[in-house]
Amino acid sequence: MVTVQVPATSANVGAGFDTLGLAVGLYNTVVMEEAEGCDIAPMDEVEVPRGEDNIVYRSAKRLYEECGKPFHGLALRQSSPIPIARGLGSSSACIVAGLIGANALLKNPCQRQDLLCLAAGMEGHPDNIAPALLGGLVVSCIQEGKVYSVKKEISPMLEFGVFIPDYELPTEKARAVLPKTVPFEDALFNLSRVGLCQAALCEGRLDLLSVVTQDRLHQASRLALMPGGEEVFALAREAGARAVCVSGAGPSVLAVVEESREAFWPRAEQNLQRRREQNSEAGRFRLYRYKPDNFGARLI
Repeated sequence: MVTVQVPATSANVGAGFDTLGLAVGLYNTVVMEEAEGCDIAPMDEVEVPRGEDNIVYRSAKRLYEECGKPFHGLALRQSSPIPIARGLGSSSACIVAGLIGANALLKNPCQRQDLLCLAAGMEGHPDNIAPALLGGLVVSCIQEGKVYSVKKEISPMLEFGVFIPDYELPTEKARAVLPKTVPFEDALFNLSRVGLCQAALCEGRLDLLSVVTQDRLHQASRLALMPGGEEVFALAREAGARAVCVSGAGPSVLAVVEESREAFWPRAEQNLQRRREQNSEAGRFRLYRYKPDNFGARLI
């Protein structure tokens, strides 16, 4: 029996569309052991698929097949606080949990790079997969089926405020609204910020944060699908966030906050409460406080 813990992730970080992602201290946990057939149940109040379509189960089975090992089934117990379809990498966490757990049950035939390539192939892109597996801030690309990535540890000077709404936004829907082409100057605008984003988040360059998280490729389109999203951007800045961006495909909003700025949290909560009293769409969001996760998926 093995127990795997995998962090939530926030992709894009503004400018780094489909290339950047970071890990935060919110975790799915899976207890896994070999069994005859499929035996799946939740360890918390969050219901999970109990058949062979369960993502953790499918991912584990895939690794057995890739390694040429016989697969008879698994018993899985899952704790799943990472919310589904909120832009926090819930599917990536499940894929990574299945692969890490299966690799441990098989006595570790695969290196992390092998697991990264397999997981990214299953998900279709590495921006959530890489930080879920590796932790920290990761920049990635795929070429001929291989993932190339660089991980940096996020500065302990920073924390993340994640504003999560009471509604879902499927990734497919959020991708469908993206423009098919973009002006050259908009592409350059984002490219010029991606490299700087690593310096800002990993070296604690607070002066750069509001600049490097700006975007001209995807956020405007996605905010149109996020009732209250633009208002949450504004109230987070009012409360003192150093930077604000859409988390992944949305609808959650990620605020980057100085670890020492304790005043942010009560101010942001007060701002949200006022919106609720006014029956504003922004009142549908709840604020959660997370540390960076610089370790990624792990056995516990």
